[in-house]
Amino acid sequence: MSSIFTKIVNGEIPCYKIAEDDNYLAFLDVNPNAKGHTLCIPKFEVDKIFDMDEAHYLGLMHFSRKIAIALEKTVPCKRVGMAVVGLEVPHAHVHLIPLNEMDEMRFQNKVTLTKEEFETLALNIGSKM
Repeated sequence: MSSIFTKIVNGEIPCYKIAEDDNYLAFLDVNPNAKGHTLCIPKFEVDKIFDMDEAHYLGLMHFSRKIAIALEKTVPCKRVGMAVVGLEVPHAHVHLIPLNEMDEMRFQNKVTLTKEEFETLALNIGSKM
């Protein structure tokens, strides 16, 4: 059965896309810890990040770095934090979270954005790539 992320890759479920290439996709998390919380995923299904072959793992890290740099140019923050948890969706993914305080990395307090705020933010981050 396809993961929700595979359905996003296949266009079956919409997302607030920031950027993509042949192998990876970045989009805004719809249940964000902070404004700009972004997910970077491989376009192929793999449950655990360390099950990826080395080339794809390094490719995902390189792609995530480019997104994090654009994110930091767009969303005011002290830094962009990175987390790999993988318990909520069985598809490897990297969380990039603009941080101003440690609580924003705890996955407990969420922020709410409107559809228009998500759309504008995705465009603005993507334009910094």
